[in-house]
Amino acid sequence: MRLLKYLLIVIIALVGLGYGVYFFGTKLASEKLMEVLSSELLNSGEIEIIKQTIENDPELEAFLKDAKSVDESDLPFTSKEEATRLIIKKLGIKELQNIQSQFQQGEITKEELLQEIERNFTEEELTALKVIVYKELNNN
Repeated sequence: MRLLKYLLIVIIALVGLGYGVYFFGTKLASEKLMEVLSSELLNSGEIEIIKQTIENDPELEAFLKDAKSVDESDLPFTSKEEATRLIIKKLGIKELQNIQSQFQQGEITKEELLQEIERNFTEEELTALKVIVYKELNNN
């Protein structure tokens, strides 16, 4: 009985430790990723290129247009860090790198990319992501 008690305590401690590592690990990874991406985009001037691309592409503009008038209190998250964390949680870093590589090499079209995004995220999550992208593009 005493052995069972200690075994149960060890299992509970390991589960708690695993959850903590997962929770804080994804938080640290998402914060680091946002820090690197933000600084790269700002320093390279790519934000302006992205803005122009969206303005010149009716499909992308239509995809983001409803973000202007969304009530942010209904969104599941509102910060870049939370968005990055969700994306890492839903897709994973390897899948993100794979999608980026495919898109840059022309192996996946814009429509296929949007379908992939819509398949992996709920409508509320997509709306929150659109709002964050809209705010980022218009604040910089």
